[in-house]
Amino acid sequence: MWTALLDVMLKHFFRHGTLHVTMPDGTSHRYGSGSPETHVRVRDKGIIKDLVLNPELAIGEGYMDGRIEIDDLRGFFAVAIPAIYKAERPWFQKPLDVTKQMFRKLAQSNSLLKSRSNVSHHYDLSGELYDLFLDADRQYSCAYFARPDMTLDEAQEAKKHHIAHKLRIEPGMKVLDIGCGWGGMALTLARDYGAHVVGVTLSKEQHAIAVKRAQDAGLSDRIDIRLQDYRDVTESFDRIVSVGMFEHVGVPYYDQYFGKVKDLLKDDGLALIHTIGHVGPPNYSDPWMVKYIFPGGYSPALSEMVAPIDKHYLVLQDIEVLRTHYSKTLGHWHDRFMEKADKARALYDDRFVRMWRYYLLAMEAAFRDGSLLVYQVQIGKTFTAAPITRDYLYPYEGEVSDKDAYAKAAE
Repeated sequence: MWTALLDVMLKHFFRHGTLHVTMPDGTSHRYGSGSPETHVRVRDKGIIKDLVLNPELAIGEGYMDGRIEIDDLRGFFAVAIPAIYKAERPWFQKPLDVTKQMFRKLAQSNSLLKSRSNVSHHYDLSGELYDLFLDADRQYSCAYFARPDMTLDEAQEAKKHHIAHKLRIEPGMKVLDIGCGWGGMALTLARDYGAHVVGVTLSKEQHAIAVKRAQDAGLSDRIDIRLQDYRDVTESFDRIVSVGMFEHVGVPYYDQYFGKVKDLLKDDGLALIHTIGHVGPPNYSDPWMVKYIFPGGYSPALSEMVAPIDKHYLVLQDIEVLRTHYSKTLGHWHDRFMEKADKARALYDDRFVRMWRYYLLAMEAAFRDGSLLVYQVQIGKTFTAAPITRDYLYPYEGEVSDKDAYAKAAE
């Protein structure tokens, strides 16, 4: 029965592009037509039921454990992601979909205690792991390719300055960095723009590194990195920035989050929230990604962000949508990671390497052919918190990526 249902499911999803499947008994099946093409071998008969009932979780676990072999993982996602994007589930999977929708907010219940645990799961991994694939500044979020030929390091620098320019930073301003990571944004704002930055993180690993980086740069008097939840911050700030953290807030806490942003932001202040989001209505997170990579994580629909912003009478100044920038970023990360896969294997094991590779390539395809993108939401308390045109941002970004050149071009 399960083999027959798997056949029905694959015929339902795969119509454009070709999926070749070899079953445990050696039989081969073809689904869809045309290019691209990919080949999958199911080695374990016991996984067939799991593929039918929870395909996103089962295919990832099967690949990690070697029960499913995929000749070309990047090619597989090039076929699979477009096939399932916007597709309705076959009838026998719809009850599971309904259940996931019903319990999605419970799965995103990021209390203070749970938030610490979720953050530790991912961000307290060995720092040596992130050195394998991130840029020199350890920017673990979407880069900004102001020019298509930018290197990863150049694009990550461009991202920081693009955000700083949106925030209209002036010397002496007090800035809160919610989810400051390894301190790269704080260092940029303090060193290049003269800001005084308070950075908060729940990751012990990130906190230790960010503090040391500020000390080594001679900026400890202007950078205060805290092992603290944003909900416990009490000061007021000229600017608030958050890059790649909102995905960990959870829908039940959106109202609290934007209420806190409002409370901490001065009346003439500006905030910039940079977050992964998704196209379409509210949804649930990929079960494999939640189990193995980002527990409690969720990339919101824009409508889910805007509702609490409106509730707190915050004024949207600008919303920029970065579409394929993250796909390009993830492609760089994957290729750099695989160049040093032996080092990652020495840190952990072969199963971890397969897991991490699966994560990076799945996300690369999701940002290229699926429903994921990045929102940069600029908010304030007044209609004039930011300039009323975008002229202060774009005439020069294709040519420069450093603060001094930005300032000169803006004159």
